[in-house]
Amino acid sequence: MSLREDRAIQVILGRRSIRKFQKDRKVEPEKLDIILECAQAAPTAGGGRPWHFVVVEDRHMLDALAEAHPYGKMLHEAPLAIVVCGDPKLNDFAKRYWEEDCSAAMQNILLASHALGLGSVWLGVSNSPGRPEAVRKALGIPDDIQVLAIAAIGYPAETKEPHSGYDHSRIHRNRW
Repeated sequence: MSLREDRAIQVILGRRSIRKFQKDRKVEPEKLDIILECAQAAPTAGGGRPWHFVVVEDRHMLDALAEAHPYGKMLHEAPLAIVVCGDPKLNDFAKRYWEEDCSAAMQNILLASHALGLGSVWLGVSNSPGRPEAVRKALGIPDDIQVLAIAAIGYPAETKEPHSGYDHSRIHRNRW
């Protein structure tokens, strides 16, 4: 077996953002549990683990999230969303690195979803004016908790080929 044929490498290279979902096909609880376990296996600064995850499966709540995010229309079709949040008050590491820590958890959510035959897409929230407040209001998230992003997840209703190519022009060795 070549290195490229390794299952983990195939999952990483084959993952694509999926925005069309089979609306009426629910994600099995076992798959959701694995996704959440993988999210919490992400590396964190100082082992701080500053994350909280809001699992949204209620259709009315998914629709509310779709309206709260200008690029979240696929949430009208997705059977599941996971909102990744961070608690910067948890400790000094979390105060400085909650965004990086929670981004690593989000990447694990996307990769685990793909590995389990699901599609997903990352919807950014934290750095867009008004979005954190809209999501916080829709889901009752406390004001002192930061909202990083939303993962829309479900069985894909579209297929996409893996990205091709390794762009050597973006790689700099030892210096720029």
